[in-house]
Order: sequence, then structure tokens, then C-alpha cells
Amino acid sequence: MPELAVIFDVDGVLVDSYQAHFRSWMQLFRELEIALTEEEFASSFGRTSREILRHALGADLTDARIRELDDRKEELYRDIFREEFVPMEGAAELVDSLSSEGFRLGVGSSGPAANVALALELLGRGPHFAAIVTGADVSRGKPDPQVFELAAERLGVPAAACAVVEDAAAGIEAANRAGMTSIALTGTMTRDRLTHAELVVDSLSELTPERVRVLLANRAQGC
Repeated sequence: MPELAVIFDVDGVLVDSYQAHFRSWMQLFRELEIALTEEEFASSFGRTSREILRHALGADLTDARIRELDDRKEELYRDIFREEFVPMEGAAELVDSLSSEGFRLGVGSSGPAANVALALELLGRGPHFAAIVTGADVSRGKPDPQVFELAAERLGVPAAACAVVEDAAAGIEAANRAGMTSIALTGTMTRDRLTHAELVVDSLSELTPERVRVLLANRAQGC
């Protein structure tokens, strides 16, 4: 039987980092004396911090200033996240069951490497992941498929044998464009914004290795 893989986004999928990210962006933007609404924050999901900063502050911002602001934002985020770590319901159990059933597991996140490492450390499941791709590894954020294509390459599994678990519309589009089976988790976004996923669930507890295996088999058969 060929190897199968599941690639997870991190924020909003494995860990509930919404408030930590929102609060850190709010604090950074207050320091810059720029207003940020929650709607504007939510619309940025799936994009890299570099892209968000350039959009908010202008394309003429120097790379050095972008790095400085990016580092400041992520430092704020990690301080908040360490104090308020919240795993997503069913995340640890799903990772354990997929690993025990022989699935190759990867991470495809737009976040910084330090953030992803901290999330996996606090979740206690880091050793289960054979490939970790972060925002530091890609030049194009979601909905571009680069992050998932690189994760599959590192896992050594073809795109058609990969499922992606995502919480954002841009992430689902990226998975679809990569030729992978897309699974959307509601919470960050409502179900009506995730209809382009092949499966939409309200909790990771709804997913099992067998259900993922059937989805991949159906895709392979063109169902």
C-alpha cells in the first residue's frame, strides 16, 4: 500500500492561537499608531507576516524595517501564547491515531519557525511530524500552494496521496491548487466560507485515520 500523508496547518488547526495573534497584532499596530479592526485581522489569515506588514504600511517599506517589525510582532505573540496555550479539541488524539496507523505527518504553516516549534512543543507531538515547513521556507504565502508542495516533497509523498487540514479559505485554496485533498476545520471561519474544501468538519474529533484514508481513495478514483 502506498504511503499516505496528512499535512496540518498549525494556527487554528492544531492550536487555538487566535487571541494571541490578534492581541499581538493589536499591540504592534498601537505602537505604530495604526488602527486595526478584527475584520481586517481575520481577512489576513494564511498570509505571511511580511505580506501583512507590506499591505498595511506600504510597498516602499525597507526589508530591514519589515524584519524588525516582524520580529517584534512574533516576540509579542510568543509571550502571550506561552501564557495562554490552548490546544484545539481532538488535535493531539488525531495526530496520535494517524501516526499509529502509518500516515506520514507534516506541517505547512505560514508562521515563523519559532512559533511553529513552540506550538508543537506545547502540544507535545513534535516527534510525530516528519516534515515541517514554515513561513521561513517559502517566498509566497497561501493561497499559493508552495508551502504544501514543499511539505509533500520533504515527506516523499505525491500530492495525490496527501490530505491537508486547514482552517482558512486561503489555505484550502492552496491545498486544492497543490492537487491535494482539502479538509476544512470551522472556527476561524464559518462553514459557508469553506465550501471549496472536499470535507468540512467542526472538530478534529470528527476525523479518523479511516475517514482520511477513504477521502484519499475517493480522490484517487475520481469520485
